[in-house]
Amino acid sequence: MFKSILTIPLFAALALAQGAQIGYPPQGTSVAPGSSLTVQVERPSTLTPSEEVAVAIGIQSCATDACTSPTEGMGQILYNGAFAPAYHEPGTPPYQNFTVQIPSTLADGTALIGVTHVALVGAVYYPLFQVLNRTITISTA
Repeated sequence: MFKSILTIPLFAALALAQGAQIGYPPQGTSVAPGSSLTVQVERPSTLTPSEEVAVAIGIQSCATDACTSPTEGMGQILYNGAFAPAYHEPGTPPYQNFTVQIPSTLADGTALIGVTHVALVGAVYYPLFQVLNRTITISTA
């Protein structure tokens, strides 16, 4: 029993250490409807073995209503597929850039980019499921 109690926090710590993060765009970035935007997903290196499965990137408008958490809905899907982060510049974590098209139908105002990350981590390939988000501004000006 004692070992199972210690295992739960260990898996939680392992999952956090394996986590991805949004490197770009910065919070509040302004982008025009119909334009392209680079979304950078970073995956810091760890000593724990891991196998990347995929990422999905979505966007939802919050111009007239409050956005829901991406855990409850991703909005319009901009990318869904493989994730293969790699080293680029010294001193930066491995990352992959995804160039996505902002829907031309999005109204001016706040929007939420959601990123879903799926990986298998650890010696037994424990499933890791993460949902990240970043608030941006849609502006035609």
